[in-house]
Amino acid sequence: MLVLTRKKAESIVVFRSDGEDSGIRIVVLEISRGIVKLGIEAPPDVSIHRMEVWERIKESHAALKAS
Repeated sequence: MLVLTRKKAESIVVFRSDGEDSGIRIVVLEISRGIVKLGIEAPPDVSIHRMEVWERIKESHAALKAS
């Protein structure tokens, strides 16, 4: 896991191992009372979910494959 420190309006860029731009950028929009609000820019073919939602999607897919 990479751990970074960012301030409001600073961003992080995600790129592929070949150095090509993945088109994914994460921006710190707001920090208030211990809550960080992030903005994520990504190509339309990239799905972005909270971890708990992603886990439900994976469980749902596994259940469909099992039936």
